[in-house]
Amino acid sequence: MKRSLFISLDGPKGTGKTTLAEAVTQRLRADGHKVARLSEKMNDPHRAEIMALVNTMARTPSVELELRICERLAQSRAWISRQVLPKQPPGCIILIDRWYPSDAAFRRWIPFAEALRLNMQQRVQVPDLHVGVITDPRISWARAQARTRGLGSTVIQAFHEHDAATQAFERAFADQGWLLCRNEGTIEAATIQVVAAIGAVMRDNSCCC
Repeated sequence: MKRSLFISLDGPKGTGKTTLAEAVTQRLRADGHKVARLSEKMNDPHRAEIMALVNTMARTPSVELELRICERLAQSRAWISRQVLPKQPPGCIILIDRWYPSDAAFRRWIPFAEALRLNMQQRVQVPDLHVGVITDPRISWARAQARTRGLGSTVIQAFHEHDAATQAFERAFADQGWLLCRNEGTIEAATIQVVAAIGAVMRDNSCCC
């Protein structure tokens, strides 16, 4: 039996990550692949506790509190790695909306290298492919502001924060050699790039039906 493929899609707010994930899912299924769509927040058993910490952080920010958030997120991802990922259909492509690469965009004081270390220490499942969805911050900011729910972020409230988050995220992906998808053109173009990258990983690893 061929093993499943685990792929994370991460990115700053407003980059079209969710729309791209849906388009990639439809394309993969049309090509005959089994796809399981997951999201970190919907499978996190400690989501309420983490959001309480995030809300406290927004009111009274501190390095110590941000470190606690990083630690709790890593523990939640470890739980998902053990309890959720193994229960997905064998030989499927698992697409998860956010995973530890998102720490690069939303941490202000804790270096991404430290957040990454915390996740590895907890034995969080390492994706077969990290996809970072990114745009010029002016584009993603405008997209986010145009949504009914707005930016929808407790951590980021101003454009300069969003700009810094985008730069930090892009720098982390470049440092790690992960796939960056610039979703500034058509969704079709971005979909083709990501599906092609998934296909390459499948060929290299002989996984997925």
